[in-house]
Amino acid sequence: MKKILLATLCFVGFTACSAKKEAETVDTFRKVDQVDFSNVHIHDNFWSPRLEKHIMVTLPVCIDQIENQTGRIRNFENAAKRLGEHSGIFFDDSDVYKAVEGMAYSLINHPDTALEKKADEWIDKFAAAQMPDGYINTYYTLTGLDKRWTNMDKHEMYCAGHMIEAAVAYYEATGKRKMLDVAQRMADYMMTVFGPEKRHWVPGHEEIEMALVKLYKVTGEKKYVDFAYWLLEERGHGYGSDGNVPNGWNQKYYQDAIPVRDQEKISGHAVRSMYLFCGMADVAALKQDSGYMAALNRLWDNVVLQNMYITGGIGSSSHNEGFTVDYDLPNKEAYCETCASVGMVLWNARMNELTGDAKYVDVLERSMYNGALAGINLKGDRFFYVNPLESDGDHHRQAWYGCACCPSQISRFLPSIGNYIYGTSKNAVYVNLYIGNDAKFKMGEKEIEFNMETNYPWNGAVKLTVDSDFKEDIRMRIPDWCKDYTLAVNGKSVTPTIDKGYAVLTNKWKKGDVIELNMDMPIEVKAADSRVKQDAGKRAIQRGPLVYCMEETDNKDHYDELTLSSETKYVSEFDDTLLGGVVKVRANDKDKVINFIPYYAWDNREAGKMKVWIDYTE
Repeated sequence: MKKILLATLCFVGFTACSAKKEAETVDTFRKVDQVDFSNVHIHDNFWSPRLEKHIMVTLPVCIDQIENQTGRIRNFENAAKRLGEHSGIFFDDSDVYKAVEGMAYSLINHPDTALEKKADEWIDKFAAAQMPDGYINTYYTLTGLDKRWTNMDKHEMYCAGHMIEAAVAYYEATGKRKMLDVAQRMADYMMTVFGPEKRHWVPGHEEIEMALVKLYKVTGEKKYVDFAYWLLEERGHGYGSDGNVPNGWNQKYYQDAIPVRDQEKISGHAVRSMYLFCGMADVAALKQDSGYMAALNRLWDNVVLQNMYITGGIGSSSHNEGFTVDYDLPNKEAYCETCASVGMVLWNARMNELTGDAKYVDVLERSMYNGALAGINLKGDRFFYVNPLESDGDHHRQAWYGCACCPSQISRFLPSIGNYIYGTSKNAVYVNLYIGNDAKFKMGEKEIEFNMETNYPWNGAVKLTVDSDFKEDIRMRIPDWCKDYTLAVNGKSVTPTIDKGYAVLTNKWKKGDVIELNMDMPIEVKAADSRVKQDAGKRAIQRGPLVYCMEETDNKDHYDELTLSSETKYVSEFDDTLLGGVVKVRANDKDKVINFIPYYAWDNREAGKMKVWIDYTE
């Protein structure tokens, strides 16, 4: 069994391999291939209601904001006419592209002619706004094309990256090439300006790197991978000295202080760092770059062991929307941007693919169920940008933001969660997340079919029915929070081999075989790493993958005086009338009672105080 001692979340129980040793032992790349969510149909008591609200509420909210409440679509209309003013922030185009990506993902498993028609209307506007040379960016089209590519922090490549990702998603969802052609023309145009023997460039906000890899995968044109690699290699060489950066360009903030393959510590802006690491992972897999892999291992250790909250959130400071020093993890002042938690999911999914190690899915799951899911309310129409671990009752989700990266991020993340359930290799199927679903996917030339039934995350019982014949192993992830479990195949108990956090089941599988995994899910009281000064003398509550918090609305009597102790007794109970149905936790200590709810569900009722870390006495 894996036994992990949590910090805040400084995972001091993880064994951190030396980067040099890890680099020397890497002989193959991308050990696991992600099963695309188009092959996975979710029917799950926890996730299905959220996915329905995404279709019925969240996407319409984003569309209304983009079309009617803000000038985001009008910017494209004005750019097509080459006249009129630009409204909003210079990177607002990216929100529109992310919303299109969310539409595309929704269309894959839930076809909707009206939604597809709306996306087509927007795409027509994108195409009309594109310049004859391929350039597209409404801010510079409307404020002066002579200023384009004069400031590395104006997000031109960031917006282009989100356009490319949306274009690839929409092409895969509908087979329509119009937006893909626009995106490819922009990529080709950028490569006429930047690259070897051309202009140097360091994008102020990473994103383009992983987008170019997606463009390569859908077009087969290797030049896009080469361009992504060139952009990564530009960092850390002082190429901002030619006047293309704003005054006060902070190299650490922009991940530009040292070359990416030499980096050891995360720095600067949290979301930019996540996108950088995702791009590095994508390129490392295709370029077989062990130097990138070694750097990613070092960086992962630094992020997870020294800079991650118990919620899977990252970024402690509002000053730079990112990092200060290791183990500086304040609670009330925590930034923990929703986009950064989604970035943790994206990065850790890639790390799992590269290594086949379940520890990355453990972190992915933590960020997904806590840090990212808190970013949207239960109704699906309000969003958090910042996710503190303590509040005085004055922090609430909003309908939209001037900088609306988080709402549009959620709109594309939620419908894609099926991406993270299964993976395949030459000799195994990986079961990573426990979400009710039917899946049908290829493993080489074989067709694999599964049905999963579970009431996760409320309990740890999982039933996986095999609906096809094959002989490869099935690897069931045993989460880091799980200390005890049982496994049975066709009703017979088995004791599997554990490899990299997976229970390895070897069998000649036949249609109708049933695997039953039962994971004990006790209430756990977690202490922070002693180096996290803000949590000294405090404890947090966790059950399964969910982190809990106490809200004032459930603890109105003496909220500020309530404490835990070594004598506190805990009970859990499912309450279908509370917050859409949750397992609530009650702590009893002599004459004191503290009521806890899952952290993701806070701020869905009356305003009031909240905290994750509670004062504790021995």
